[in-house]
Amino acid sequence: MDRADEMRALTDVRARLQEHFPQLDADVVEAAVRLAHSELTGPVRDFVPVLVEHAARDRLAFAVRDDTGGGGPTPAAATDG
Repeated sequence: MDRADEMRALTDVRARLQEHFPQLDADVVEAAVRLAHSELTGPVRDFVPVLVEHAARDRLAFAVRDDTGGGGPTPAAATDG
């Protein structure tokens, strides 16, 4: 995959993630994609868009969970006994 193909694929990734997370600003989605992309610096680029999409989706899902307070169950209170 050459650089131009990679950039086109990342544009598609951004669009899919924006559609999947409509409650988030486009800037937030863009930042997640840029961060995920910046972490992938190896010479083999064929799977970069897929890896970026997965990493960005995980980050955005976490952000949505934090914003809605849906961080999961709270730990049970410890009792002395």
